[in-house]
Amino acid sequence: MSNAPPESKALSDFDLRGFEAQLSEWKLSPRHAHKLLREYYRNGGRVEFLRLELGRGLEAKFGKELLLRQSSVIARSVSVDGTVKFLLGMHRGGAVEAVLMDAATAGRAAGCVSSQIGCAMGCDFCASTRRGLERNLEAGEIVEQFLELRAEALASKRQLRTLVFMGMGEPLQNLDNVIAAVKRIACEELGELGWRQITISTVGIVPGIERLADEDLNVILALSLHAPDDETRSRIVPLNKRYPVAEIMAAARGFAAKTGRIPNIEYCMLGGVNDSDAQARQLAELMRGFRAHVNLIPYNSIGLSLSGVEYRQPSPERQAKFIAILRDAGVAAHFRKTRGGDVNAACGQLRETAAKS
Repeated sequence: MSNAPPESKALSDFDLRGFEAQLSEWKLSPRHAHKLLREYYRNGGRVEFLRLELGRGLEAKFGKELLLRQSSVIARSVSVDGTVKFLLGMHRGGAVEAVLMDAATAGRAAGCVSSQIGCAMGCDFCASTRRGLERNLEAGEIVEQFLELRAEALASKRQLRTLVFMGMGEPLQNLDNVIAAVKRIACEELGELGWRQITISTVGIVPGIERLADEDLNVILALSLHAPDDETRSRIVPLNKRYPVAEIMAAARGFAAKTGRIPNIEYCMLGGVNDSDAQARQLAELMRGFRAHVNLIPYNSIGLSLSGVEYRQPSPERQAKFIAILRDAGVAAHFRKTRGGDVNAACGQLRETAAKS
């Protein structure tokens, strides 16, 4: 147990310059900051104090004025396909989900982290929205998800090579903390993941997309479209009433033009809702002249939706016809392989299951 007061900061709360300033305030050498933080990030949030020879003054701060971690694992589930899903309890309150998946290349892994506790977007097919939004995550709380996933990858002799902000929450509603976390995770001084290895998703908050482009982080944008027409999209993604399809697609095109980064268009396929031939042709028309990738995602069932509908995956034949229409129209499209279905891997499911137990 830590003796640190509740308001104490964790090591994950600092960037390099901030930690150097904190050490100086404690009358300790700021030269220890880089050595300690690099160890912390490289080893997935673990630190070997004796090997680093940081001095007793700095080591004594831990557990009293500085926490090594501000989160702990509540639940860990492993799928038959190797997907590992964590439910992390935050010391400041609430719990979030993070997922580690095998990448296409052997020995590599991909991670997924959350940006909020819960979600206010109300997407009808998503479990994250069922209990509403509790709060935004701090940058350090996002970083610790990355560290937990890196530690898991290291333990299984894999390298965590890519990270997506596609877990619980809407990243662009918490953009200040997301940007701060990305900078720590990506930069060579700390997380060393690389900017191009990070994808930030959004359900379509146009001002956030524009600001993300202005930040010039060199990350990838993923737009959760899920329907090519306003009538269908407004039914399953309530935010569409504020930012309709044409407006969010224009913002995605603007992001691509300004950053030179190719966006991903995410499309969760719901049987009998957004999977018709006509909707495939509408989607193809939206993509005309737009250099972007369409990721088709077969729906991962969560039971009854917010509106009481029980959505289902389209049949394999329907999925095949849908993607054939897109490809025939010259759209770069593929199916994202579903993972972790046996361990409640859809966003919000593990948190919901734990709350009921």
